[in-house]
Amino acid sequence: MYTQLDIETHFDGKLKIAYLNQPDTMNALTKPSLSDLKDFIKECSDDETVRCVAISGRGRAFCSGQNLDDAFVQGNEHHDNDIIRKIVVDYYNPLVTEITRCRKPVVALVNGPAVGAGAMLALISDFVLAVDKSYFAQAFSNIGLIPDTGGTYFLPKLLGRQLANYLAFTGKRLSADEAKSYGLVAEVFSEEEFIPKSMEILEKMANMPTAAIKLTKKAFAASYNNTLKDQLELEGDLQQEAAETEDFVEGVNAFLQKRKPNYKGR
Repeated sequence: MYTQLDIETHFDGKLKIAYLNQPDTMNALTKPSLSDLKDFIKECSDDETVRCVAISGRGRAFCSGQNLDDAFVQGNEHHDNDIIRKIVVDYYNPLVTEITRCRKPVVALVNGPAVGAGAMLALISDFVLAVDKSYFAQAFSNIGLIPDTGGTYFLPKLLGRQLANYLAFTGKRLSADEAKSYGLVAEVFSEEEFIPKSMEILEKMANMPTAAIKLTKKAFAASYNNTLKDQLELEGDLQQEAAETEDFVEGVNAFLQKRKPNYKGR
């Protein structure tokens, strides 16, 4: 049972979407919602019937970042000096770990503003689909903090050092189109097209060879720290692993028989 999230399943159980469901606070993140989202991602990763995972928000926002009342008021009347570190280590870091190692593709459906930790929640997903009215802001510096939720790891790799510094230092707001031009967003759709176009992509992802996607994610993650020699060796190992899946056999047979493949994710 999820106390903070509505979980909806589409396409015969192959696709699961978690909607952040705190519209009154623009889906600001709390300790319970962070924990629930982490558990949701882990369950989707372990469930063989789930082939694609998505995260979106209810109301007019995707996510406005950390709920400061939750951090500094509830259970912390005396402003424990270590509270931020505890929230990062105990709630954000486990969520980042689950998303990045999820065995299924994780897609962010950014339906509105994505700010601070909310922006990074989207950007650590495997790819982002955004409505044209949305925007992204690394707002941490506005309250004297540094990017977390994987921000200091992923932003320089996604953007390069200069642009990562600029966005982190200034908190500059990026429109969806600007974010796409920087390579942060895969697709931007109008408000009318956002839901049908996004669902079309998610449905396609849910019917792809999930085993190969899992191995692709593993290879891309390793490339951040590998030498070229190490990465080429890893490619050989993972390609063999992919070639031993049922999906590979089905893909080859479908190609030779000139029919649409029916992948099972195995």
